[in-house]
Amino acid sequence: MNYLIGDVQGCCGALQALLAKIEFSPSRDRLYLLGDLVNRGPASLATLRLLSGLGEAATCLLGNHDLHLLAAAHGVRKPHRGDTIDEILQAPDRKPLLDWLRQQRMAVHEQGWLMVHAGVVPQWDLAQTLALAGEVETVLRSPDLPDFLDAMYGNEPVRWCSDLSGMARLRFVVNVLTRLRFCDAEGQMDFKTKDGAGGAPAGLMPWFDVPGRRTVGVPIAFGHWSTLGLVERDDLLALDTGCIWGGQLSAMRVDGARRELIQVQCEQAQRPGE
Repeated sequence: MNYLIGDVQGCCGALQALLAKIEFSPSRDRLYLLGDLVNRGPASLATLRLLSGLGEAATCLLGNHDLHLLAAAHGVRKPHRGDTIDEILQAPDRKPLLDWLRQQRMAVHEQGWLMVHAGVVPQWDLAQTLALAGEVETVLRSPDLPDFLDAMYGNEPVRWCSDLSGMARLRFVVNVLTRLRFCDAEGQMDFKTKDGAGGAPAGLMPWFDVPGRRTVGVPIAFGHWSTLGLVERDDLLALDTGCIWGGQLSAMRVDGARRELIQVQCEQAQRPGE
């Protein structure tokens, strides 16, 4: 059985409860976690230990919080107020956990679904999305990782151009796959608005509603957008249901045309902005 799981963000208790509820067996089942494995929740270290111990039974995507952990570990970013990554940075098994993390994926196409943490700009089709994700995965696993992390942050460029190269290209890909919510009809991204779909500023729309996007017809699953909430369409699954904010941790079983939503309530409640 195959399960897609929304943002855990260090809520290991909720993840364990969810796995118990689906009667997860690593020899039988496959998990796909849609990014933001750690941070803000009370047990980021335990979450990494659990997931890294599942081997091939779990495929994990990297979200913005996971990249933030790598940046902090390499001294190019200071932890924020409200972060819960210090326990990882001080753990005796820090190195193998971080080495495992940098081996994880930026995008996956399996079980009939394109999986990303945040979104896909309208100019990319399935093949290009996976190829560009692969470019970032390669540098994450390379000796160039510290330099990449140092240059990763920033909002520019905001629109895709096939001529993009070097760090500008990699930064754009990271921003699309880990931060995108709204863009305009031409794919120019906005990073200010974090409201739900109804809060789109003038001229902007959710990335998945852009007319003519090249991934139309490709089922896409993503997390990242807790204010959007659960979205379940034939071609779209949004599975960040705000576990860290006192909401639920969600899993969607996907086996061919069959689907089943499984949720557990998260006891960890943090106010937005903390």
